[in-house]
Amino acid sequence: MTDESTEEQPLLLLVDDDPTFTRVLARALTRRGLRVETAGGAEEAMQLARQERPDFAVLDLKMEGESGLVLMPRLLELYPDLKVVILTGYSSIATAVEAIKRGACNYLCKPADADDVLTALLSDKADPDTLVPDHPMSVDRLQWEHIQRVLAEHEGNISATARALGMHRRTLQRKLQKRPVRR
Repeated sequence: MTDESTEEQPLLLLVDDDPTFTRVLARALTRRGLRVETAGGAEEAMQLARQERPDFAVLDLKMEGESGLVLMPRLLELYPDLKVVILTGYSSIATAVEAIKRGACNYLCKPADADDVLTALLSDKADPDTLVPDHPMSVDRLQWEHIQRVLAEHEGNISATARALGMHRRTLQRKLQKRPVRR
């Protein structure tokens, strides 16, 4: 049984390899009137896009396997008028320019919330002043965020996280005892 009112809502394809971020953003976008399909990678995203035509897509720049920059042209080949936003925690002017050249309607830096995503999707053109923040995350903060993400993926298991990060367990424990680095 399908609800006719949900079929009339625009469909957004959200592709990100961080399941927690994806779940939270999908829930927030659903509350704002969108139907949201989520995928953890490029191949899963292509399967979903072939099953039902999305109106919008939000793609993580760096994922396991194909990046959002590689996935985007494939989606745009299927649906040339698809509005795509590239979302990344690793912002740079070079990737912002490349994303726009390849067809993205906008480029957002993490952390971005549902309102930021909707604004980016519904704006006519990317605002060059907001593509890359004046004060992007420091390398130390990026490292902290990455460690936390890998730790969550391994359900808090220090040894498994250390192996995945290629560092000694004690080194990881020392890093985790420190406070989060400021952005």
